[in-house]
This record gives sequence, structure tokens and C-alpha cells, in this order.
Amino acid sequence: MKKAILGTKIGMTQIFGEGGKVIPVTAILAGPCTVIQKKTVETDGYNAVQVGYGEIKEKNVNKPLKGHFAKANSANKRYLREFRLEDIESLNVGDEIKADIFEAGEKVDVSGISKGHGFAGPMKRWNLHRGPMSHGSHSQRVSGSMGMCSFPGRVFKGKKLPGHYGVDKVTIQNLEIVKVDAEEGLILVKGAVPGVKGGLITIRNAVKA
Repeated sequence: MKKAILGTKIGMTQIFGEGGKVIPVTAILAGPCTVIQKKTVETDGYNAVQVGYGEIKEKNVNKPLKGHFAKANSANKRYLREFRLEDIESLNVGDEIKADIFEAGEKVDVSGISKGHGFAGPMKRWNLHRGPMSHGSHSQRVSGSMGMCSFPGRVFKGKKLPGHYGVDKVTIQNLEIVKVDAEEGLILVKGAVPGVKGGLITIRNAVKA
């Protein structure tokens, strides 16, 4: 059954597995997420649930959203996300989705917004090789030759150039859940996940497991 939850990236640490093996893990504070709206084939054409996560000050919520949360008899939430699930019969408006929906050993896909690096050159952004460092060269960290003859007389689309780097939605697939602490709402995922500390993280079932 498909399942998903929102969480906050706390940071990376390590735990010891069997035989004293060191396992690098990312700690994620997962949930609780409140079901704000339930969509069905009859009313909306598809099955999905809208969940809210995170605290927010009342002054930062506009009037339409306040009414939306009041209809669900829920506190104001910072994030609203929609999950298309196959079976939504067991979920109702007001229910909470907690970290215990996942178990240790499961494979998951983790999504987040990557760290921003601002305006970056091609070496940092695309890992291009540097130019020669001697004999009067002035092309150490630039893109390289882009000159054209009369044909085609332009730079091809897709050339790796300097530009804005980061702040993209990134998904890491098939990460293993090492440990779930239901009381604290923590999920420990093996390896690194995208985003900064305190950033929003989405955990779903692995689609390629």
C-alpha cells in the first residue's frame, strides 16, 4: 500500500549496526501530519488526501486558508501537500499520520529542496575541467570555446554554462530506513538526503524497490 509523510531534516549522524559496523544516517523528524482534506473519484475525479504539517503563526495565514483549516477543525499548518494514495478509505479528515507508518528495513524515496549556491561558474556547477594554468592562459575556470563559424553561428541549447545553482527539487531513491522511533517521531534513513537542516522532507514508498 502506498504511504507517505512529511518531515523536517535534523541532520546527519551515525549509529552502530551488527558487528560494530558504522552506518551513516540522516535523522528526520517525521510528522505528525494532519489530514486536512479528502478527495475521492466521485467529488474530484481521483483519490488523494491533503495533509498539513508544521506550526505557523496565525498572523502569517491568510483568510481563505484559515477557513480551510477551520473546516477541517485543525490548527493552522505551515505546509500543505497532497498525496495520491490507492486506499484512502481508512483515512478521515482530522486523522494524524505519524512516523510509525514506516518500519525499519523498508525502502523509501526521499525528496527535498537542494541547497542553494547562488550564481556559480561551470566548474562548480557542472564539474568541468579547468583550463591550462601556464603559458599566459586566461581561461582557467571559464566554459571553454564557444566560437562558431558561419554555420550554425550560434551556441547550441543545453551547453553547460554559468548560472543559478541549487534550490531544485531532488529525489533520492531506494534509501533504507535503519530505525524508526515512534515515540519521538524520528526516522533514521541510511545515507544523505537533499536539503538544509530544518528543510521540508517528503518520504514515500520506493517506486523501484
